[in-house]
Amino acid sequence: MTAALYKIRENGKYGFMDAEGQVVIEPQYIEAEDFYNGFSRVRFNNKLIPLDSLGRLLMKRLYNFVGYFEEGLARAQLVNLWGYIDQRGSAAIDVRFDAAGDFSEGLAAVQLNGRFGYIDPQGAFVIEPSFDQAGEFKNGLAPVAKDGLWGYVDRRGELVIEPRFEWCGPLQASTGVFVDDGMWGLIAKNGDLLHEPEFELLEGASAGEFFEELAMAVQEGRYGFVDLRGEMVVEPQFEAAGDFGDGRAPVSVDGQFGYIDRRGKICVAPQFVEAGVFSDGLAPVRIDEEWGFVNIAGEMAIDPRFDEVQAFSNGLARVEQEGQWAYIDRRGTTIWQES
Repeated sequence: MTAALYKIRENGKYGFMDAEGQVVIEPQYIEAEDFYNGFSRVRFNNKLIPLDSLGRLLMKRLYNFVGYFEEGLARAQLVNLWGYIDQRGSAAIDVRFDAAGDFSEGLAAVQLNGRFGYIDPQGAFVIEPSFDQAGEFKNGLAPVAKDGLWGYVDRRGELVIEPRFEWCGPLQASTGVFVDDGMWGLIAKNGDLLHEPEFELLEGASAGEFFEELAMAVQEGRYGFVDLRGEMVVEPQFEAAGDFGDGRAPVSVDGQFGYIDRRGKICVAPQFVEAGVFSDGLAPVRIDEEWGFVNIAGEMAIDPRFDEVQAFSNGLARVEQEGQWAYIDRRGTTIWQES
């Protein structure tokens, strides 16, 4: 597994460092994304180009757009058509599709002559194009649309849940999220209804996205949590909420944030102006105008002194003071800072 790399900034240019704060890719790009599945994307000649962990650009051919690598392949657009490249930047599947999705469970949804089907990593159709729209395979099924309605198809191309919903998302475990009448609900892989569509769609938030097997569910403006079986584990009662991480979720009570456990019991009293999701055993919280981090017990682990913070990832968190970037470890020690 490739060691984690962290985006850094110097003089308005971006590069990357390792977990010890050593620069491994010199800041030289006007735009750079975080590493994902072994690659970043950086701005070069006004295009986003994949960059590997050794600082090499995949530039065998300059595409209009290159997506993220999933299962070793990334979708790539040349003029108006799409194909796929491998992790050396070589063409793996010829550019010939009207649209292309990411690979998942060995298949990718592509559009040809206005219809969607699924191809294998060699570019051969496993499911012939016959759908209006198509999503990713998860746990053996994929959401597809026919005649304006969504259902689920298996790897043989057979509809196992007939299209009858306004929208469906990829399975999470064996549970699917669907939308009807502007509300979302849950359906089992076998087609059984797990929860009626009674939850509100929130602008800027994914409907029914599960974290630690729980998803935020909003009814009449109040936040609670539903599990993968469709059971309301935490009844909607909070003014706002965030996702679960490390067994805790931020919630708002009377305008202040604290944390609940998976049963909905408040385990860190509401006392913060803002609060983020736990990761690596710490969560960002804001007191007055400054950010710090608390531990699972709600104790201040890193005193509030930052203007902006990001969540911890692989043992480090990026913070900002007076416009300058820095990285700190879980003790609050500065590992690297912008000059």
